Amino acid sequence: QVQLVEFGGGSVQAGGSLKLSCVASGDASGDYAMAWFRQGPGKEREFVSGISGRSDRTMYADSVRGRFTISRDGAKNTLYLKMDNLNVEDTGDYYCAARSPRSVAITTAQISYKYWGQGTQVTVSS
Repeated sequence: QVQLVEFGGGSVQAGGSLKLSCVASGDASGDYAMAWFRQGPGKEREFVSGISGRSDRTMYADSVRGRFTISRDGAKNTLYLKMDNLNVEDTGDYYCAARSPRSVAITTAQISYKYWGQGTQVTVSS
């Protein structure tokens, strides 16, 4: 089992930045893809960004490409999402997700992720 806990959410004005962290514990060793999803008010949860199990590939939703950067620190079992130039449409609950061990490929499909954090809230005001 892997437990995921997100940190770093908060309120920011449009144009500002935030950095989210997701700490993995439990059986967190090994290579597995991880991702960030988000759910805005009245919207379905959507893929934001993912990183492969060996951290050699990343993927971004069109809406965040060029503004968000995903990274991970294997030694700390921590996934990050640096969010710059935030806009009101980025408001929502952000979730960290992890695939099963040895599932190294990134996928945008939520069903492919076995472990989920409880989310951290991001609010962007105009």
